[in-house]
Amino acid sequence: MTQFDFKNKIVLVTGASRGLGAQILKQFVLSGALGIINFLPNAQNLAEAQLLLEELNAKNGKCLLAGFDVSSEEEVKKGLAEIESKVGKIDVLVNNAGVLRDKTIKKMTSEDWYIVMKTNLDGVFFCSKYFGQILADKGRIINIASISAIVGFPGQANYAAAKAGVIALTKVLSKELAPRNITVNAVAPGMINTSMLGGVRAEVLEEYKNQIPLKRFGEPNEVANVVLFFASEEASYVSGQVLAITGGWF
Repeated sequence: MTQFDFKNKIVLVTGASRGLGAQILKQFVLSGALGIINFLPNAQNLAEAQLLLEELNAKNGKCLLAGFDVSSEEEVKKGLAEIESKVGKIDVLVNNAGVLRDKTIKKMTSEDWYIVMKTNLDGVFFCSKYFGQILADKGRIINIASISAIVGFPGQANYAAAKAGVIALTKVLSKELAPRNITVNAVAPGMINTSMLGGVRAEVLEEYKNQIPLKRFGEPNEVANVVLFFASEEASYVSGQVLAITGGWF
């Protein structure tokens, strides 16, 4: 459980069927929010989203499913119409959906580049633009960036560029939405224990771990705690900020 109270709040988390997104959604719901579980529509993601829904329902949590592809402007518009018809407004938007296609630039194809940019950056733009229309005044947007945007790891030109764009977009939105008392912040996780680490070789993971002052990778709940802080009343004067969650790394 968290110390924050999100009763009577409605929270949309993109890419929430698994991993970091699922943990963020879960902590909001267990803190009293109605959680909207967005997922890329396919059989596996739908099954995972339904399992999360059932898990939270069993704990008296309140959730809705919302399957749409954040990288498609038309699908985001349809998702907006569906969600608006069900709940009217939302209070918090967490732009979490993301994909990896790691390769060196020499080996990276244009498709590898564009699929990452479309999901990881265009998706944040589309969701902020359209769901901003039903975001309540004094609402919150929290964007999931990455330490890769700041450091620039080899093999992540597409991912680092997209997440750097998310950081810049965060700063712009914080100014544009300030007249409505909407705050916009980002978190930049380092190495977090999610399925995204599954494609990294064991020796590389060990090398990274040795560089981290706390000598361990982070847990999804440790990132989620910071997201919930940014969404809380306690953070009402914090906007346009990027907080690295790296165990002291970089």
